[in-house]
Amino acid sequence: MSREQSPDRPVTAPGSALPPGSAARSDSASPGSAAESAGAAGRYEQLRQAMTRCGDPSKAVQMAAYMKNRFSFYGIQTPARRAIYNELLKQERRAKRVDWLLLDLCWQDPGREMQYFVCDYLLRMNRFLIWDDVPRLEQYVRSRQWWDTIDVLTKVIGTIGRLDARIGGLMLRWAADPDLWVRRTAIEHQLGWKAQTDTALLSQILEACMGTEEFFINKAMGWALRDYSKTDPDWVRNFIEEHVDDLNALTVREGSKYLTW
Repeated sequence: MSREQSPDRPVTAPGSALPPGSAARSDSASPGSAAESAGAAGRYEQLRQAMTRCGDPSKAVQMAAYMKNRFSFYGIQTPARRAIYNELLKQERRAKRVDWLLLDLCWQDPGREMQYFVCDYLLRMNRFLIWDDVPRLEQYVRSRQWWDTIDVLTKVIGTIGRLDARIGGLMLRWAADPDLWVRRTAIEHQLGWKAQTDTALLSQILEACMGTEEFFINKAMGWALRDYSKTDPDWVRNFIEEHVDDLNALTVREGSKYLTW
């Protein structure tokens, strides 16, 4: 993912989790017993301790600065972070069962690397996610938001959408949501679909999101057009020509990158 600009926010140091009682959603296969809750809490604690051991305070400062100090970090770069939980993800794929209790605890952790773990987990387990899991994913989309996690959650939701047409209707509603990150998810959810792209839906979503100066929306619209231009440049060229008066210059520039006029 390429870097995007963000406003300055104060940094807080990662530490222990927020109260476990705030993670009240059930496992995807059952309501979640006391034993399951305890198991999730134990695995979360093992992850937290491992990240604390591997964390580098100086790197944490640099990583927070890269994200304009919106989040605190343990200070673990991507290869080392993924090495911490690679075996866990292999075990989860073999079990074919999503541990939402664990994911909730990790999502609430102050350290940003824990949200990256959740994103990696969901990508690895994407084939086991279904329509009924979307409300859980939506809670992640609507909290601890920034482009780094949103653009991964978008892929997760988009993968569900390839197999379940209901995602299209939901994304059309999200395109009109007051939350810019929810709108961005709707705009980007068909990235990489190539010939599977629903162009009528793409057009409706883009039209719903026009007329804003919001950088993250205009950038996402440009990416959506640029991505589909690799499959059908004529469609993208015609869309830009028809809406040029309503599209932000950033959207046109990004969307036109691979086009010839």
